[in-house]
Amino acid sequence: MSNNRNVATVPALGGEQSLNRYLSEIRKFPVLAPEQEYMLAKRYSEHEDPAAAAQLVTSHLRLVAKIAMGYRGYGLPVSELISEGNIGLMQGVKKFEPERGFRLATYAMWWIKASIQEYILRSWSLVKMGTTAAQKKLFFNLRRMKKNLDAYEDTDLHPRDVTKIATTLGVSEQEVVNMNRRMMMGGDASLNVSLREEGEGQWQDILADDRPLQDQTVAEAEEATVRHDMLVEAMGSLNERERDILMERRLTEDPKTLEELSQVYSVSRERVRQIEVRAFEKVQKAMNRIATDKRLLPAGA
Repeated sequence: MSNNRNVATVPALGGEQSLNRYLSEIRKFPVLAPEQEYMLAKRYSEHEDPAAAAQLVTSHLRLVAKIAMGYRGYGLPVSELISEGNIGLMQGVKKFEPERGFRLATYAMWWIKASIQEYILRSWSLVKMGTTAAQKKLFFNLRRMKKNLDAYEDTDLHPRDVTKIATTLGVSEQEVVNMNRRMMMGGDASLNVSLREEGEGQWQDILADDRPLQDQTVAEAEEATVRHDMLVEAMGSLNERERDILMERRLTEDPKTLEELSQVYSVSRERVRQIEVRAFEKVQKAMNRIATDKRLLPAGA
């Protein structure tokens, strides 16, 4: 057994005032080589070695901070976003399976983003922002798309822009309009603000609880977990180049262009597109096979 006195700890993150100190401290943790990462992950998965887990976590704290910085536009303290991302990182380390051929950063990124996004959705607005994957995608991409369309931040969208955003993200035009208006209203108001000057009553006292029933929430969470695990398993059917191209083209919030990837891999844009399509088809087939094996789909579906 490992000596727990050797376990590295995550630096304290007390608030925005200590953020710079925290960012400075996490730079001191070394980046792991692939072989080091693999051996540490094996030690944790086979022996639950806390020292190995701690080293895997601390070596990826900079990744969490980088991802969290990308969500600064939602009016929430960066320190809180990082804290939530660290929780996701720890979950990712706990479930990481090194034999599948992924680097931990690739796998943990899913958990980090999911943890941060769920926190934002819980905290950002008094109104439930959306429950479906498409609505969440709309919430987290609307600002960027408005900027690309040169749309004003605090006004209604032009019908032409509404149509373009709805088509791109696979949601209805009314959902785009509704989400834009909610975001225009702002979402960082406190529920503890008094209704009257004399301090009697708070906003939270008059809010109806429109959250879904607990069993519905649990069912949605379980379905999301199953689909996530299936996707991770299906991605294992790809080689490294296919996996990287598919990730960069379809599984990130800011996809790279064919031109950018063609320069990275020294191939033509058409070749990159062919690899992307082939990788996507392989993942689809793998997921269908996995679902059938797990009896989530009828055979031949």
